[in-house]
Amino acid sequence: MGLIDDDLKQIKNIYWQTFSIGKKARAQLKNQKPVVLWFTGLSASGKTTIANLLEEYLHARDRHTFLLDGDNIRHGLNKDLSFTDPDRVENIRRIAEISKLMVEAGLIVIASFISPFYTDRRMARGLMEEGEFIEIYINASIELCASRDPKGLYKKAQNGQIKNFTGIDSGYDIPKRPEIIIDSSNTEAIDAANQILLYLESNNYLDVLDDQI
Repeated sequence: MGLIDDDLKQIKNIYWQTFSIGKKARAQLKNQKPVVLWFTGLSASGKTTIANLLEEYLHARDRHTFLLDGDNIRHGLNKDLSFTDPDRVENIRRIAEISKLMVEAGLIVIASFISPFYTDRRMARGLMEEGEFIEIYINASIELCASRDPKGLYKKAQNGQIKNFTGIDSGYDIPKRPEIIIDSSNTEAIDAANQILLYLESNNYLDVLDDQI
C-alpha cells in the first residue's frame, strides 16, 4: 500500500511573505478604518436591500467599499458549492477569507449572506483584528420573509422543490451578540442604512486621523 504525501509536503513548504505596503498604509491613503460589515438573516429579511443602500451612502461620501452578495458569489467563485451543510460552511469560509483580503486592502467590506451557522460567523470574526468585524443581524420572522418571498424560493421550498432551505428544512442560529440589530418588520430600509451609518460615524470608522488606524 502506497502513501501519497505530496499535498502535505507542499503545505509545509509554504511561507508567509511580508511586503512593504501593509493594511495601515492602504487605510491611511483612503482615510478610513477597514472593516467588515457582516449582514446575516433569513432570505428576504432585507439584507441585500439595506446593504445596497448603505454602500450608496458610503460611496456618496467618497468611502472605498465593496459589496459581497450571496447570490452573486454563487455565480462565480462558489458556483461549485451546493446548499448542503458542509457546502454552506465552505461557502462562508471562502467569503470570510475574501473579506479578510479586502480589509487588508483598506476597504469597507459589506458582506450580505444568510450565513446561518453561529460557528461560521464566529470563524469569520476570528480572522479579523479587534474592531474589524461588525455583525449586523437583520431580524425578520420566517412568516414575514415567506410572505415577501420576492424570488418565490419559500414557496418552492415548502413544496419540496428546494432542499436545505434555511428556515424550512435547514436551521438558522440567531446571533448571540451582534453589534447591530435591525428589526426589518418595522424599520424601513433607508432608516436601517442610516442607523448603520450612524454607528460607523460614532465609532470613528469614517474620516479618521492617521493615528486612529
